[in-house]
Amino acid sequence: MHLPDLPDYARLRDAFRWRLPERYNIAVDVCDRWAAIDPERPAIIEVSPGWQVSPVSFGWLREHSNRLANALRARGLQRGDRLAILLPQGRAVLTAHLAAYKLGAVAVPLAALFGVDALAYRLADSGARAVVTDAAGLAKLRQIAQDLPDLVLRISTDGPEDGAEGWDDLLAGAGPDFTPVDTAPDDPALMIYTSGTTGNPKGALHGHRVLPGHLPGVQMPHEFMPQPGDRAWTPADWAWAGGLLNMLLPALHFGVAVVARPATRFVPDEAYRLMQDLSIRNAFVPPTALRMLRGAGSPQGRFRLNIRTVAAAGETLGAETLEWGREALGLTINEAYGQTECNLVLASSAALGVVRPGTIGKAVPGHDVAIIRPDGSVCACGEQGQIAVRRPDPVMFLGYWNNPAATAAKFVGDWMTTGDEGVQDEDGYVRFVGRDDDVITSSGYRIGPGEIEDCLLGHPAVALAAAVGKPDRLRTEIVKAFVVLKPGHAGSPALASELQSYVRARLSAHEYPREIAFCAELPMTTTGKVVRRLLRAQA
Repeated sequence: MHLPDLPDYARLRDAFRWRLPERYNIAVDVCDRWAAIDPERPAIIEVSPGWQVSPVSFGWLREHSNRLANALRARGLQRGDRLAILLPQGRAVLTAHLAAYKLGAVAVPLAALFGVDALAYRLADSGARAVVTDAAGLAKLRQIAQDLPDLVLRISTDGPEDGAEGWDDLLAGAGPDFTPVDTAPDDPALMIYTSGTTGNPKGALHGHRVLPGHLPGVQMPHEFMPQPGDRAWTPADWAWAGGLLNMLLPALHFGVAVVARPATRFVPDEAYRLMQDLSIRNAFVPPTALRMLRGAGSPQGRFRLNIRTVAAAGETLGAETLEWGREALGLTINEAYGQTECNLVLASSAALGVVRPGTIGKAVPGHDVAIIRPDGSVCACGEQGQIAVRRPDPVMFLGYWNNPAATAAKFVGDWMTTGDEGVQDEDGYVRFVGRDDDVITSSGYRIGPGEIEDCLLGHPAVALAAAVGKPDRLRTEIVKAFVVLKPGHAGSPALASELQSYVRARLSAHEYPREIAFCAELPMTTTGKVVRRLLRAQA
């Protein structure tokens, strides 16, 4: 599952073979295996908001995830049940993931910044039976409890409150030994909700094999991790594929400690200080955050960094940011590409000489990636088409939760389509062109317009709404909403601000429209669909 130690991309790609074991469990791999070798080895290094540093060992994680697994089983959670995890970065997030995997349950990570509407849909759709959260999460859940009959167990890391059991008491009353269930690579382990162009978000269900499937895609941009002294960090929320699968779980597989710092927003100088004080060597940083670092000025002369690799994914990096990385950080930022459904399948790597400005990179060894036409045939070099990945592939999702039609629609023959347009040159480099659908890419997040539009329609003043992406130098795109008001309401800056707050509170801080335009009508097709391309052109 690891990349061969070969400095040549062509030889490495030819030599690589998938060797998945017949039985495999993520928790045993990333925790119990290391705890048996060296229980005191640091796995997580927590940095509190007050900058208190607290190492968490693999032995601690094994014991506490065992206790949580025992407690969950005692309360009726069974194999296949869904455990929601609504917490910022920290030891409790990882403990909950490990307990779910040991039980044979399915972890459903949820971003702490989600509002009540976003949480209500995901919790109801997944049928989550239990949730691990904190006081802030409980406050949101109280507002939607009547809509979640399946959610029978609430656990709070801030202590017992309003029907929720306290984390500390729960674990103290459970035994420290637990035998993980026997799982196969294809057994369900993890479900991450991903936004689409129409309708509600879909739950991308992954098997335990999703982690070994990610390893080559992590090793390539992080230049053969693990290396002596490696220590990992990402500002990306561990609820997203980028934070969880681009960094946290793969780093732990390699025995590399991961720095955890809960934060509600990205502050460049705090990020520089964290990299300096915690001796971070490997970082996964979305391009928007890198552009914010660039805008904050060079770290040289202000911070002493010893970073070895920086990987970026989620949106196009750009040649200017690539060059800034070389000047300010003293390294080449390696780009990567993938989707929640099939992640880290393209990458660049300075160590392999696979770097070409304006491109994502080349196919990661083990993945068959091509540019295809609508009929599934492979495009010629230089011909624009859709980026696609051939199945079977260990990193590919099992399917969308309770949505076989959407799963089938994702494929053209054996090609899993991405909805992204690209061009491949004669050397195998892939250039990202843009989406062939209406998903908005903002600050590394993929945002479906349908969820925003539905939320806006819940406001008493809104008759119709459409959301599109408007190009933005910092965030790649921002969400812009076009709103038709009901009779008796007039557009104004005050109403625009009210609508922004309305969406921000109900969905999340990254989905609210940063710009709102009031209009008399929306462009529609004859079948009643909004013509978003016309709105994008107007934006």
